[in-house]
Amino acid sequence: MTRRSRKIALAAVAALGLSLVAVPAAAEEAADFGHYVALGDSFTSGPLIPPYAPGSDPRCLRSSANYAQLTADRLGVASFTDASCSGAVTADLRESQHRGVAPQFDALTPDTDLVTVGIGGNDFGFSEVFTTCAKRSLENPLGNPCERYYGDELEQRVEDLRDEISGVYGEIAERSPNATVLAVGYLQILPESRGCWPREPIARGDVPFLDGVQNALNAMIAEESTARGATFVDVLERGHDICSPASQRWVEGLIPENSAAPVHPNAAGMAATADRVAGALGLPAEVA
Repeated sequence: MTRRSRKIALAAVAALGLSLVAVPAAAEEAADFGHYVALGDSFTSGPLIPPYAPGSDPRCLRSSANYAQLTADRLGVASFTDASCSGAVTADLRESQHRGVAPQFDALTPDTDLVTVGIGGNDFGFSEVFTTCAKRSLENPLGNPCERYYGDELEQRVEDLRDEISGVYGEIAERSPNATVLAVGYLQILPESRGCWPREPIARGDVPFLDGVQNALNAMIAEESTARGATFVDVLERGHDICSPASQRWVEGLIPENSAAPVHPNAAGMAATADRVAGALGLPAEVA
């Protein structure tokens, strides 16, 4: 463990419960960072959240109000590189996602001392699953047509991603061996039960099924990232899902009421995520 890492108030995460443990503000002081790199997919880049990040490739739909930029601003880092890109899968960390867009791992250097990562949702197939379940909800809005369609497949998808997720954090450790690495989980998309069909077309019986699958994905990311020396930042807090009132929502539904892409974090969700990232680095909370 590096000297810098020992200075950080790290959150303890239960292997399956994913409960973030608060660290007393006076227990540790936050470390200073010189080069922060943010890696990830659209839950990091923040598509359609204004303002657009100047100078970034428009295909990545990167917002300057995403949690990475908010974190960099709060830390006052000397150098910040946001390499996140909408639609990214783990392969895009090592390979170019778009012509002219460098692989995200290229942003890492031996001098990089802070890395945040939000990846895995597109490898799992969030968009495909949500679209399929929305269509199948028309068959039986009160039943579980999506669960009957997928069976155990989605749980297996999560398990099949373990080696890939583990490899991501292993390679980060090789490229930036002195960096503090934070694995950022996914914000809650659906409530625990019932849902809000037809406004958000997921059948009532499929809501707990899909919520459970998302919990399993976050748990797997937590397990594999911490096994590679990273710290998992749990951002799944109840009461801010797509069925919540617009003023309380952190993730928008199929028809956004706040500025954001459908079924993606809005500005409030990014601010909450940045607050939890800052908390993992020993800074006091700002978002109530």
